[in-house]
Amino acid sequence: MTKKTVLISGAGVAGAALGHFLHADGYQVTVVERASGLRRSGYAVDFRGGAFDVLDELGVLDEVRSLDTAMRGTTLVDADGVEVGQLPAEMFAGELEVPKPELTRILHRLTESELTYVFGDSVTSLTQYDDGVAVAFEHGEPRSFDLVVGADGLFSKVRQLAFGPHDQALRHLGMSGVGFTADNILGLEHRGVLQSGDSTAVYAVSAADPGRMSVSLSFATDAPVLDRRSRSEQEHALREAFGGAGWVVPELLKAMTAADDFYFSSSAQVHLGAWSTGRIVLVGDAGYCAAPTAGMGTSQALIGARTLARHLAATEGDYAAAFAAYEAELRGYVTENQIIGQEGAAAFGGSSQ
Repeated sequence: MTKKTVLISGAGVAGAALGHFLHADGYQVTVVERASGLRRSGYAVDFRGGAFDVLDELGVLDEVRSLDTAMRGTTLVDADGVEVGQLPAEMFAGELEVPKPELTRILHRLTESELTYVFGDSVTSLTQYDDGVAVAFEHGEPRSFDLVVGADGLFSKVRQLAFGPHDQALRHLGMSGVGFTADNILGLEHRGVLQSGDSTAVYAVSAADPGRMSVSLSFATDAPVLDRRSRSEQEHALREAFGGAGWVVPELLKAMTAADDFYFSSSAQVHLGAWSTGRIVLVGDAGYCAAPTAGMGTSQALIGARTLARHLAATEGDYAAAFAAYEAELRGYVTENQIIGQEGAAAFGGSSQ
């Protein structure tokens, strides 16, 4: 019997995990990724609740645990860098926290012999018909698949093509920011430091490499449009937002310009009336991003991937029934996480709506 074919757009956590489970269930899976290779940037990610069960089923739980950043907490400081309080480690690190590039590397190594990865390409059109989905690519030849999955993040191309413009799905939470690594000028040791003002926030943490620290500079914004702008425009917006700031902020802005792992993102959520349409379905941030302030993105990606694959297996490939069951099972969980994300953004000066 011919194997059913699935195209997954996005080689991140959701895409790789889903691809692994679908391959195990007999699907022939192709993963297309717009980036030229595995992404090496991104904040540390943490795991909570059922995500541990998924890591265990993937067979990588022990390896992921070995990469624990072993955070000891976060120091709160004022505008001059003077300590004003402390936050427990679990506030930012969850039950387990690891560098995102390391998690991506593990999942790619797990799946590289199972899945067909196509880097440096992206979907440009999707046309559904009775027996499949015709897909056109920016560079590759057109192909048809039985199912198409959007696992391509906040600005999902699959969602845009199949569900409508980004502004119909995105709900901005009033914050944008940049992440990068820099010399550990604060002498942090498995600790973080947070300075939060009315419209800006500075967070720095050092874990795996004592000589380096990860830095996040966040500021109030009206929309997530900067995510799609050039790096120079993004850096200009950061300098405008942090102009006149003291403490170590001027040094951090210089380090930002020199960073080769610069990563810009906004705190936004995805709200859709349905996560599937016909033979096309969304998983992870593409379908129901809860925003970085929720601390649930990676857990949702893993749990969403496993749940979708489980229902496809249970319905023996009846995708309509599987997609409906997948969404019915996860809607409440996602709604709770999105409320957490809204509350987290509000705490940092963003919007709770």
